[in-house]
Amino acid sequence: MAGHFEATPGGGAAVALDEVEISILRSLAVQLLELIGPGDPPADGEDPLAALFAEGPSRPPSDPALARLFPDAYGGPDEPAEDQGGKPEEELRELSAEFRRFTENDLRSRKRQDALAVVRTLDALAPAGDGGAVLTLTAGECRSWLGSLNDLRLTIGTRLEVSDEDEGQDGSLYRLPDSDPRKPMVMAYLWLGALQETLVETLMP
Repeated sequence: MAGHFEATPGGGAAVALDEVEISILRSLAVQLLELIGPGDPPADGEDPLAALFAEGPSRPPSDPALARLFPDAYGGPDEPAEDQGGKPEEELRELSAEFRRFTENDLRSRKRQDALAVVRTLDALAPAGDGGAVLTLTAGECRSWLGSLNDLRLTIGTRLEVSDEDEGQDGSLYRLPDSDPRKPMVMAYLWLGALQETLVETLMP
């Protein structure tokens, strides 16, 4: 179980983490929460239910990492031209703005809840004698962890400007010298990928 998730009865998963790994995961989840933001609370006298239907932003975030977490729905730079339905760029921007207005607030809320679930499950761990612990997740917690692990990797990958070629088994990420200042974050990025992969495997039938 050390270093990777294993399936548990009832559709959950478990992984053994040492004290340093727990600290890193919690710190990254907290940083993700800070990046996503706390959300806007209902104004004084505002109906909380009405706030659920409030319109969100129409433009993509200026921060590249947030733009990766909340991409345009149509006509993004990575979307092949044939998948854009032949629509002009201006129309695609308008469609993306309309889609963003009615979905981004909900998406931000969901990502916050996923990151909070990571923090809460880590905080609830009972330490073992060496400071480590076994993290056991329910099926619902697994889904939250998968979402946050993916968000963390997208965020870190954007900061590192990682490409698919860099990430391959023979890619440059695996050949960074210890003197490279990016090395600690790259190691975290690759480790999160391994956790995500094994967690996915536990959920497969």
